[in-house]
Amino acid sequence: IADRREGIGVCGWILISLSFLLVLITFPISVWACIKVIREYERAVVFRLGRILSKKAKGPGLILILPCTDTFIKVDLRTVTCNIPPQEILTKDAVTTQVDGVVYYRIYSAVSAVANVTDVHSATCLLAQTTLRNVLSTQSLAQLLAGREEIAHSIQAILSSATEQWGIKVARVEIKDVRIPVDMQRAMAAEAEAAREARAKIVAAEGEMNASKALKQASKVLAESPAGLQLRYLQTLTTLAGENNSTIVFPLPINTPGSFGQKNRGG
Repeated sequence: IADRREGIGVCGWILISLSFLLVLITFPISVWACIKVIREYERAVVFRLGRILSKKAKGPGLILILPCTDTFIKVDLRTVTCNIPPQEILTKDAVTTQVDGVVYYRIYSAVSAVANVTDVHSATCLLAQTTLRNVLSTQSLAQLLAGREEIAHSIQAILSSATEQWGIKVARVEIKDVRIPVDMQRAMAAEAEAAREARAKIVAAEGEMNASKALKQASKVLAESPAGLQLRYLQTLTTLAGENNSTIVFPLPINTPGSFGQKNRGG
């Protein structure tokens, strides 16, 4: 916004001169009407005869204004929190969800915020709601649940580009909650449970396969050394005896009854 003091015309200069004259006549009482205090986090946009006085806002500290020709608007530069109310959204895979979020933004150009938009805070919040709906409607439910951070960054980039001419800097966008219908929650829980059961069966089958391979290798080792099988029997007896059992089982090889039968037939 250019400096337009040179375009106020003859009548404007006459009014400004009269205002200065009035201040001088009523001095020092008029000083209290001319001096304004602007806080550290505020800036003042001064209008003289309806025109912005300069390209840059005034403050912080003391500023001087003319009581009859000047007006000013204070602009707060602190970060503002805008809560996005729950928005009912139809995702890309036709699932109805309710999503709410929060936007953190601040005004970095007080002159643009005053001159370019009527209500900068209301406009930013409404734009955030619309942008949230537009972005989430292009995402599937799985993408929405798993990629909240990426979606938030995308919304932040769109808002920053749209509000730059308003003097707004969007600092952060967060998606707070995603509400899914109860029927959909039950279906997703059943699907997850079935997937877990399938994975458990696969793990159990792999364990059985590995165990069978290990037993096969062990049987080959015992077949090559019959004394090793006897040592295994004795180790098993030692384990059973150490548990204070009243019954002790003596293991016999499976082929022992058969060998006895062959000896009887031979005798």
